Amino acid sequence: MNGPAGNDAPAILVEDLRKSYGERAAVRGLDLAVASGRICGLIGPDGAGKTTTMRIICGLLRPDAGAVHVLGRDSAREPRAVRERLGYMPQRFSLYPDLTVAENLRFFADLFGVPAAERVTREAELMEFSRLGPFRRRRAGQLSGGMKQKLALSCTLIHTPEVLVLDEPTTGVDPVSRREFWRILRELAGRGLALLVSTPYMDEAGLCDDVVLMHEGRSIARGTPDEVAAAFPRRLLEVRGAGLPEALARLAASPRPGVKVHRYGDRLHVVHDDAAQADDVARLLAGAGVELHPVAPGIEDTFVELMAAPAGGEATP
Repeated sequence: MNGPAGNDAPAILVEDLRKSYGERAAVRGLDLAVASGRICGLIGPDGAGKTTTMRIICGLLRPDAGAVHVLGRDSAREPRAVRERLGYMPQRFSLYPDLTVAENLRFFADLFGVPAAERVTREAELMEFSRLGPFRRRRAGQLSGGMKQKLALSCTLIHTPEVLVLDEPTTGVDPVSRREFWRILRELAGRGLALLVSTPYMDEAGLCDDVVLMHEGRSIARGTPDEVAAAFPRRLLEVRGAGLPEALARLAASPRPGVKVHRYGDRLHVVHDDAAQADDVARLLAGAGVELHPVAPGIEDTFVELMAAPAGGEATP
């Protein structure tokens, strides 16, 4: 029996998903929905439950409890029907290094049963789309990391899926290639595909239409990137300047109750609750060679704050 479907139904619908390995709970009551034409990001560190969630969605693992529907099909009961309309790119996509770019595409066309009459057209479209055309005769093992990921994505798209599930596709890829890869993902969403993308990179969360912050198998916040950032429950001071090491040393030597300090590269974020605490920090850092400014929180601030909160609730807009 098919699940929710229709023009307004999410392309991916996950309800109260649960999965354990022995006594270790990998996913604990997760809910999420991904609409066609949108990119949803699963954001979290290793061990958060992202890969397990994706494998269940793709029908590669059976959940212990909960429901997962892809385009109206139950992933646990109808895995073959789901995989016919879904493209899955795992963390380690198995390209064949001794085959050329074109030969890899043809191999995956065979694997997915793409009709012979359609293969030439699809291969040409993907070569142009991924900008791999000039490298069609290059062996996959000789490609750069970013080009390998684009080839892996092209192989995932060879059977024209309506839903894409990509597990940390830019991990280990250089920044320029990461930007190019996300340009391609945005174009795919513009064509109406539903994309679920996991990443440990907080800066990539802002490139998604919707995000779900995962920690220890749970969703701790979800919504648009702006909505998740707005879920930050406290206030922030940003500390910058040449005296940052001195400022950090003073804050470490004289901790203030209720005040937390996090370092982000060349700046500090000081988490506080009110003007009195902010004034106290300003006095402590006077003469340290830094400037203090109130700033709006980002997704990373929200994640760090909620990750330290007691387990249970989820921050939603």
